[in-house]
Amino acid sequence: MLTRRDVLTSSTAFGFSAALPAFGDPASDLARKATELGSFVTSQMTQLSRDKLTAASEELLSEYPDDATFLGLDTGTRTALRSRLPDRSMEADATRAASCAKRLGDLKSINPAQLTGIDQVNLEVVTYAHALADEGYRRFHYGDNAVLNVWQAESNTPYAVSQASGFFATVPDFLNSQHPIQGKADADAYLARVDVFAGGLDAENARLTRDAALGSIAPDFLLDLTLKQMTDFQARSIADWGLVTSLATRANAKGIAGDWEGQAKYVCEKKVAPALARQIAILKDLRAKAKPDAGVWKLPDGEAYYDWLLKVGTTTPMSPDEVHKLGLEQVQSISAQMDVLLQKQGLTNGTVGQRMDALSKDPRYLFPNTDAGRADLIAYLNANVAKMRERLPKAFATMQKADLFIKRVPPEIEAGAPDGYEQDGTIDGSRPASYYINLRDTGNWPKFSLPTLTFHEGIPGHVWQGSFVHALPTIRSQLMFNAYVEGWALYSEQLGDELEIYADDPVGKLGYLQSIQFRACRLAVDTGLHAKRWTRDRAIQWMVEQNGNPVDSARGEIDRYCAWPGQACGYQIGHLHIDALRTKAKAALGARFDLRTFNDALLTSGSLPLTVLDGVIERFIKEV
Repeated sequence: MLTRRDVLTSSTAFGFSAALPAFGDPASDLARKATELGSFVTSQMTQLSRDKLTAASEELLSEYPDDATFLGLDTGTRTALRSRLPDRSMEADATRAASCAKRLGDLKSINPAQLTGIDQVNLEVVTYAHALADEGYRRFHYGDNAVLNVWQAESNTPYAVSQASGFFATVPDFLNSQHPIQGKADADAYLARVDVFAGGLDAENARLTRDAALGSIAPDFLLDLTLKQMTDFQARSIADWGLVTSLATRANAKGIAGDWEGQAKYVCEKKVAPALARQIAILKDLRAKAKPDAGVWKLPDGEAYYDWLLKVGTTTPMSPDEVHKLGLEQVQSISAQMDVLLQKQGLTNGTVGQRMDALSKDPRYLFPNTDAGRADLIAYLNANVAKMRERLPKAFATMQKADLFIKRVPPEIEAGAPDGYEQDGTIDGSRPASYYINLRDTGNWPKFSLPTLTFHEGIPGHVWQGSFVHALPTIRSQLMFNAYVEGWALYSEQLGDELEIYADDPVGKLGYLQSIQFRACRLAVDTGLHAKRWTRDRAIQWMVEQNGNPVDSARGEIDRYCAWPGQACGYQIGHLHIDALRTKAKAALGARFDLRTFNDALLTSGSLPLTVLDGVIERFIKEV
């Protein structure tokens, strides 16, 4: 495991290399080795370990049937999973905890020294994930432990329901964007899931009541936001609910006979609407008891809980104090680089944050906050994807198709949704990946901020990285490690700069630096909220002052960190770790270092804890 000192002394410690490493000859032995990677792809797994990992995979799909749909695995003998959603009851959560502990024992019975290459990596990864989840189950008995649910793996939270967590925040969009409608059986399965959705809301109500008794109630401002989302949804005609229109529109488009609108409307009227009303009533009762305290320090064993959440988010043992200090150092260093570019643009008065704020309000860089403006913005994102694809052979030896669609975050959840996020496609490629952008206000997206976001969420970020994971054994696609996945996406933003996307666009380069600094700000803000007792207002103000974010955007981000503690720290921690590993490989290999084969080595072993990634790169260096 690289130390914090290793990260800070890396020549790319702040995410910016002076120049792109020289590219080798595409016909060289080294380039050919990138597609082979020796022991990385040679299967030598013993039958015992194969059986245990396969059994773990099937158990996880049964526990999280949404993952089966998300990955395109709810077919054949698993078709029944398409009618199910995860059980949200307390009893089911206890069963999942017991199953996790048993699987962990089975995994630990395998001697990793008997395995080599990717086999050893697979065991290390799956064991690490189960140990992390098991620790959370054993020590903390409120909120959601989502470590083993790839569809929701980033949303480990002390609050079973919030603007960003729980069935209301996730299931309607899941049914619309992930549940396929190809025939009558799919439409029937959709209706079954709407029925389960209603029951899940009631199961969450019981958890909310239990958690409140334990001392876990969401902050008042999160409950206000959650209630607004729900009551706005509740006030609409049920015939206009996405739960109804999504099924009816898609079934009719496929020519599937049946009154799908009527059936969906009936289930929503008889089951979903009453269950939603009951959840709103519970949340209103909790709102009367809620306080404005933003951090998890207020919760039972809150300091230890945040330590665990940081471990989940970063896959490192870093303490809140270490993360906070690193964030402050990063912000200062990146601000100095931004200052130089701002001065060259004639922007000399005020702090870096104030000048970036002024730049973000310049009409030259804004899309109209209209439907036409939103369409133009998405077209601009697609153009940036095309521009990046032309440059990919300079950074990777292994090319992937990696299709993606760019979409607007559904308006009914955009108030509480992240500013941008990606959803992987299915393993078989039948559903491409999607990159969602939150367009509640196009003023949150000055034009110079968009290329780097697109490289992060799309190509060569999440979508590109996800295509490599799907080539591994199924269970590897069922596990996601936040620091690696988000660290890779930030590293992809860096590649955009190194591939000279901003050679003739200094304002775009400022957008890139602002994006990296934004993730550095997260280190300070997340730990500030949850370990140093910052208020929500202080965190918002600090983010705006340091990074120049629009206030609305900063508020949405801070609210997200309050709902998902620790997750936001994984981005910059993972990015710095990858940069430090690259510096280490360059020093060890000298003239034999090739950026393309290094990047392939980062990707071909899939999503990993950073501790496991260290060993992967050590083996890569030895291979070369």
